[in-house]
Amino acid sequence: MKPFATVPSPRLFLGVGVAILVAISAASIALDVKSRSDAQGVDHTLDLLTKLSDARLLVSRAESASREFYQTSGRGFLDEYHATLGMVAPAFDELQESMSDNPAQAEALANLKQLVIRRFAISSERVRLQAAGDQAGIAALKARTEGRALMLAATTSFDRLAAEEKRLLSVRALASRHTSQLLLAVNLAGTALILLLAATLIGEAQRARQVQDREMRAAAAANELLEATVAERTQNLRMAHEELRRSMAILNSTFASMTEAVLVLDTKGDILFSNPAAGRLLGYRPGMSLGQLWAELTPFQADGSTPLARTETPAARALRGEPLEGQELVLRHKDRLEPVHVVANCCSLFDVTGEISGAAVVYHDLTASRETERKLLQAQKLEAIGQLTGGVAHDFNNMLTVITGMTETLVACLAGQPELLSVAELIDQAAERCSGLIRHLLAFARKQPLQPRHVDINTTIEDLAKLLRPTLGEQIEIRLALQSGLPTALVDPSQLANVLINLAINARDAMPDGGKLTLETASVDLDRADVRDTEDVRPGAYVMIAVSDTGTGMPAEVLGKVFEPFFTTKEVGKGSGLGLSMVFGFVKQSNGHIKVYSEQGFGTTIKLYLPPASGDAEVTAPPLVPLSGEAATILVVEDEALVRNFVVGMLQSLGYRTVAVADGGAALRHVENDQPFDLLFTDLIMPGMTGRQLADEVRRRRPGTKVLFTSGYTHQAIEHQGRLDQGVLLLTKPYRKSVLAQMVRRALGHEVV
Repeated sequence: MKPFATVPSPRLFLGVGVAILVAISAASIALDVKSRSDAQGVDHTLDLLTKLSDARLLVSRAESASREFYQTSGRGFLDEYHATLGMVAPAFDELQESMSDNPAQAEALANLKQLVIRRFAISSERVRLQAAGDQAGIAALKARTEGRALMLAATTSFDRLAAEEKRLLSVRALASRHTSQLLLAVNLAGTALILLLAATLIGEAQRARQVQDREMRAAAAANELLEATVAERTQNLRMAHEELRRSMAILNSTFASMTEAVLVLDTKGDILFSNPAAGRLLGYRPGMSLGQLWAELTPFQADGSTPLARTETPAARALRGEPLEGQELVLRHKDRLEPVHVVANCCSLFDVTGEISGAAVVYHDLTASRETERKLLQAQKLEAIGQLTGGVAHDFNNMLTVITGMTETLVACLAGQPELLSVAELIDQAAERCSGLIRHLLAFARKQPLQPRHVDINTTIEDLAKLLRPTLGEQIEIRLALQSGLPTALVDPSQLANVLINLAINARDAMPDGGKLTLETASVDLDRADVRDTEDVRPGAYVMIAVSDTGTGMPAEVLGKVFEPFFTTKEVGKGSGLGLSMVFGFVKQSNGHIKVYSEQGFGTTIKLYLPPASGDAEVTAPPLVPLSGEAATILVVEDEALVRNFVVGMLQSLGYRTVAVADGGAALRHVENDQPFDLLFTDLIMPGMTGRQLADEVRRRRPGTKVLFTSGYTHQAIEHQGRLDQGVLLLTKPYRKSVLAQMVRRALGHEVV
């Protein structure tokens, strides 16, 4: 007989494999702990960079306020300097506490703090000398030139600290990424080892059964030997089964606890193994083949819109033997509304001959992280549009004020010339449309000044429904479902009416063949479960308004973009794309919440959640008190020459005397010269001194002075959180002559608040 080749014992092999598996599990746990630690280090460094930037901004603000005070001696800059200076030391203390784990950075920060303290000691001395009018002391202080050198040194220290923290951030982020990759590799190695152990145990069990059969066929020849052999083999079989049971329990526990979806396939596409995460993430059900699974899933590339060929999916590539790691794709399930963004890693499985026998595919869910990235990009885009809107609104509304006023005058003068009158009316209509677009942009950007009131929502909707019936047409049925005893809401009534009209017109456009428009109100309480998916909504009581239609509805891809500015599904020339973005901006600026429910072919419902009013309703303003005696004199302050000349002409045509100046300094000189006037009519946004600062200075010199502000963009000069300050009168640009006359009479006739 030929001698048997020496082979390792299966039990020894299994024992070694289990030991290696335990070691891999321990390594995986250690790497997971390290990954969490690395992530905490990255967060800590990001927090330090933010605090360092805040401290630097405070130092810069204090330095800028001191310089402005040197140049203008304005009291507002002095107050800003002291207020900002008071925040510098706490900011540095907080930074020192956060940097206590880095002695080198902490020491550099302490040196920087001393530089800043010395610099602001000099600045405070200069401020004191400036306030006292001590020019000789100021000259002596300037001659030392110490302040500039200290500020330069402080700026350099700030740059070094930030550069070091950014370097630490890069190092920690790289370490975190390497740890995550190593953790994934360890998990895959553990998976492969478990599968190999399972295959070895199954093979050993089959071999044991074959040996048992041979021994049983030899029973007739050696009964006693058979009994001993059967007992021995039976014991071995029990031990093998116990090892198999233990290994399978470890395998099942490991895979059941994984958040990644795991599929093990054979070359025919049958799924040999899956874990519970595969059902949650991919919609896999036991017994499904790969073909049946792909029949319910549509794969796309990482952009979510480019289809991915089935031959390029991770499983198909692994079955071809192609190495694959980190392939991103988007999966859309036919029974699920939201797609799933995943990253796939897979490897081919080989039999003893080296041929591919299957593949193991691991899918990691990236949906939450990609959604966070999308929201961040969307927030940055909307913030950029909002900042652009404010600057455009100020200059554009100045020009529109002149255009609107001049076209109004042209229309009045050309009453007997029909051809020219029609041209002037077209110009007037175009200017009015431009004005509306600017108002919509400001509403979307949440920068329009609101005048909230206690509003009876049911009464408002009932009055509005009477106006909507002839506007929407007979083919649209209007239905009201108003809850009795509804509390009043704290909103701007005119803006609310515009919002409801806008939504009603959108509903009409969605029902070209007619339908039903339902306006519903209710008092609701939103708990934490209702608002858990919305970041900026607080739970509590709200007044709900629902506008529902039976129109065409919207698909999911459109529903996610309805509040974006300039997005519209209407034909070219039939919509600006600002309607719903204006609604969104108004509701958010009013501290409310908005939700859209729509299904294609079944209509749309838009729900507005508005804050309820608290306390007693506002008292109606007293009637206007007409001026007695001669016409009033109005001091006009406007930096734009075209607008200034236009306003003076309009006011003089209304019978008022005017004094026009270009800036706040000229206006204050007029006041200091004891020149009489009855009303200060000032633009809000002006270079140097704002209209609000000018009004405060004038009232300090002449208590009781009546003020009327005007602007196309307030920039929070006379409002907070979008609401006009108490007692402030604002004439929004562009305006017409009749509105100007009404606001001037109101400003002159009311008591000063």
